[in-house]
Amino acid sequence: MPLTNAYRDYLAALSTATGTFFNNANSSIGVGDSTTAHAFTQTDLQAATNKLRKAMDATYPQVAANVITFRSTFATTDANWAWQEWGVFNTTSASGGTMMNRKVESLGTKTSAQSWQLTVTITLAVA
Repeated sequence: MPLTNAYRDYLAALSTATGTFFNNANSSIGVGDSTTAHAFTQTDLQAATNKLRKAMDATYPQVAANVITFRSTFATTDANWAWQEWGVFNTTSASGGTMMNRKVESLGTKTSAQSWQLTVTITLAVA
């Protein structure tokens, strides 16, 4: 899954301790209903209105060697639409922050009768 230019820039800033950490206090997973193709220059989900970011569940993100696992739970009142895109952010605000990645993927249609948990696993590798 491709990362964004913004995340590349974030890694550069982090190397000089000027970035906002992707930790439990700051991270969120966002979902939206846009099917717009991924572009490295995107800084947010592409949905016009149906998009929502949810903070990390307790104890997330988790790191094991080169694997980072993020997890958020969307309650029955959250994000009740077709989930067509998702991304990881270093803010729990509805906008702003750095989007680490964005994936266009049909995950189904969530309804108010359901609570969904989304887990994102990022594996960092050196090529």
